[in-house]
Amino acid sequence: MVGIREIQEADSASQEQIFSGLGASKGIAIGKIYLFQRNKFTPDGRSLPESEIENELDRLKTALDRSEKELRKIQEVTVHKIGEVFSDIFSAQIMMLHDEVLIDNVCNRIREEKKYADTVIDEEITKYEDMMLSSSDSFLRERAADIEDLKDRIIRNLHSGNIISRIPESAIVVSNSLTPADIVLFSRQNVLGCATDGGGLTSHVALICRSLDIPMIVGLHSISDKVWEGQSVIIDGYDGKLYLNPNPQRLIAYERRQMRKSVIDVKLSELAEMETRTKCGKRIHIYSNIDFQEELPSVEKYGSEGIGLYRSESLFISRGKAPSEEEQYAYYSELARGIAPRPLTIRLFDVGGDKLLYTTYKEQNPNLGWRGIRILIDVPEILEAQLRAILRANTSGNIRILLPMISSIDEIRFIKKALQNVRCQLREEHVAFNAETALGVMIEIPSAVEIISEIVREVNFVSIGTNDLIQYTLAVDRNNDVVQDLYQKFHPAIIRMIARVIRSSNKAGCSVSICGEMAADTHATPLLLGFGLEEFSVVNSSIPELKKEISSYEMKELVQVAQKCLELPTASEVEHELKHFRLQYK
Repeated sequence: MVGIREIQEADSASQEQIFSGLGASKGIAIGKIYLFQRNKFTPDGRSLPESEIENELDRLKTALDRSEKELRKIQEVTVHKIGEVFSDIFSAQIMMLHDEVLIDNVCNRIREEKKYADTVIDEEITKYEDMMLSSSDSFLRERAADIEDLKDRIIRNLHSGNIISRIPESAIVVSNSLTPADIVLFSRQNVLGCATDGGGLTSHVALICRSLDIPMIVGLHSISDKVWEGQSVIIDGYDGKLYLNPNPQRLIAYERRQMRKSVIDVKLSELAEMETRTKCGKRIHIYSNIDFQEELPSVEKYGSEGIGLYRSESLFISRGKAPSEEEQYAYYSELARGIAPRPLTIRLFDVGGDKLLYTTYKEQNPNLGWRGIRILIDVPEILEAQLRAILRANTSGNIRILLPMISSIDEIRFIKKALQNVRCQLREEHVAFNAETALGVMIEIPSAVEIISEIVREVNFVSIGTNDLIQYTLAVDRNNDVVQDLYQKFHPAIIRMIARVIRSSNKAGCSVSICGEMAADTHATPLLLGFGLEEFSVVNSSIPELKKEISSYEMKELVQVAQKCLELPTASEVEHELKHFRLQYK
């Protein structure tokens, strides 16, 4: 006799269900689910017999060698599929396999504590993982997945486990989590799309999916426990929606959208060659946010006017420590030459003290602690090396310096004095450098908004970091699922702050841009233009759509709707007003 549970499961298998997450890679995928579950091995907690110690050390060496061979193969596939882009991810993992401090410590603990290798590997690499996870910087938190992948790979090889590298052709992968290696290997089977329980918009997995044009949704909250293998599904990477068992009407609508998208993609690529202007002819500039030098081809492809934000802390990831002056000089020089004469805006290291710099340092509240400009002021050797490298690399005159997490005029003046000292040093050493390097600040703390009229007299440009500004103003951790609904970009306090910064900057003749996720949100475009914003900095793939959106509007109407939004008391009313306004132009 069929039970109630079986009936409920049969019903749920046929009824359409809609799940909401975050669109990490744009696009639409229609297909069948492949439920990917990685084999997990539990570390052996038993004591290791004295007689087995040398054998265990040999087993560790074999596992490390096998892990390196796997990573080099994945690296080759990565280069073949997307060029040199992101191959550094695997180089960093390979370097960690040869980290003498780590490996010596593991071996010594196996000998002295008589523990099995998988237990020690788990404990030691988890320390690195925890340092990243406790970071206040979402960029570094999301890199913890790369460390966990390496740990799991070594442990799997200690148990002689097999890597899952093949999936059904043209499947949509649903999983608790995915690694860069998973995506690269799955791409060989023409994976149609991906959906995960967690994950972030700037994770390596998301970035690789964008490079490979694989639609992806992250943050779907235990979606891997709610679906079955072989179920029909639609992934909408634009809206972050997953449709399980889509009804016939939904299926037809999305099939039509896929067909239209092919036509639209051609039109958007044509936009890349054109200047960005509003319908009434006002010139608007769009720049790129990048993490890696390998993203430069996409800067060209999408018609970017330069780099509005280069997150220099990405140099920490492949090294596990602060890069030297010479390493930075070589990297910045190549980056600047590759983009010249267009601008390259280098944000100084925005890292926390709880990782990479001092591995023993722990923060009770990293978001409000020792990070960003505060570390650079307190650790002058890191600041000096970076400033020297930037000034030396700026031979083309297109590099700009951007200061992170500024909360006071004192901090700006400290950096200006440090810059002057570096200039004097380089002159005395007869080293070539560019003394006229523009200086700007991130506006991402409410105190900076309050003193914006003073800030714009101190610097050449400002860039509004909406992600942190929202977080600090509304006291909401955007990575905390419990309070995610309170993270409101259209909150009246937020849009009034943004308007104030833009208008104060324009009045002072100080250029202003927005580099947070809000800049790429076309729902916010009319509002930002109406406030007087003329510079946007977004991920490369967002540029064509943003250009198209900007070209739809007349400035007169934009100013009016922006002013109306400033007078509304709630975020929902602001969103409703903008939605109604945009519908008139569709």
